[in-house]
Amino acid sequence: MPEPMTFPWPAASATGIGSFPGDDPAETLRVVLGELPDLPHLPELPARGPGADLTGRTAGLLVELPVALQPSGWRFADRPGRDLQRARDHLARDLDALEEQAGDYGGPFKIQVAGPWTLAATIELKHGDRTLKDAGAIRDLIDSLAEGVRVHVADVRRRLPSAEILLQVDEPGLPGALAGTVPTASGFGRLRAVEATLAEEGLGRVLRAGDAYPIVHCCARDVPYGLLRAAGAKAISVDAGLIPTKADEAVGEAIEAGIGLFLGVVPGTDTAFPSARASARPARELWGRLGFPPARMAEQIVLTPSCGLAGASPGYARAALARCREVAQVLRDEPEG
Repeated sequence: MPEPMTFPWPAASATGIGSFPGDDPAETLRVVLGELPDLPHLPELPARGPGADLTGRTAGLLVELPVALQPSGWRFADRPGRDLQRARDHLARDLDALEEQAGDYGGPFKIQVAGPWTLAATIELKHGDRTLKDAGAIRDLIDSLAEGVRVHVADVRRRLPSAEILLQVDEPGLPGALAGTVPTASGFGRLRAVEATLAEEGLGRVLRAGDAYPIVHCCARDVPYGLLRAAGAKAISVDAGLIPTKADEAVGEAIEAGIGLFLGVVPGTDTAFPSARASARPARELWGRLGFPPARMAEQIVLTPSCGLAGASPGYARAALARCREVAQVLRDEPEG
């Protein structure tokens, strides 16, 4: 008989994707820790401005690759400047608040960074082209990011010594890089598609860097499930509303292989919630379509909002996390509907 699957989170867990409204890290952490007691995460607060955004926050982790903000976005620079310092200051304040609020926390805890292919598609080289255009620059970026992630995970472990760290690598730009649809800096052309083997190798280096439980989040329709598994992801985070039926085979293979599924079932911006049972329907339908035992669903699936909550009101964001937890409990208590 196959060995039973084990995951670092308890059954009926819920978590957030990453971003949250507001600009107070301590208050936001109190909300996250209160609403997501089984699998909290380090919230990101992009409303604070440049350096708190997805790209800038992770660019602040890069080792010996300084960046600066230009009118067109983030760009590599000759030397560290105030934009980079602002990004690092934001993260330092977040980690100080984390240590203060959760230093004795002893369960699974998730942190998030942007992935190498998303960074390569968004950060510009010094002369203005996207990093994705230059193979040598991509290698340097992956080396730098892997080292930065290693240091970052170690810092979080030092602050949360009893926690098990889960590392979520956000790769919304990966499907475009694979398909060759990323625009050039001018916008008039498209960059050459990245070979799948190179994408797998680069992502894998970052996933392994921190020696943490690796998760990949991709809020796109064409999620490359097989590539993410081959790169070392032990869980894949997707929007339930963006899983086409043509992906059933790839999703089923991932589930059969013991990959955790972080499934976005609650809208990320203010709206009226359907019932918890209605919100559980996409997970139940997917699971039933793929033919897996209903009792296993609450163990292998973690419920999340459909994407980040930065565009939501504070009240809605808090309620969305609570609703994710309620839906997770429905999957555990009523797996067959």
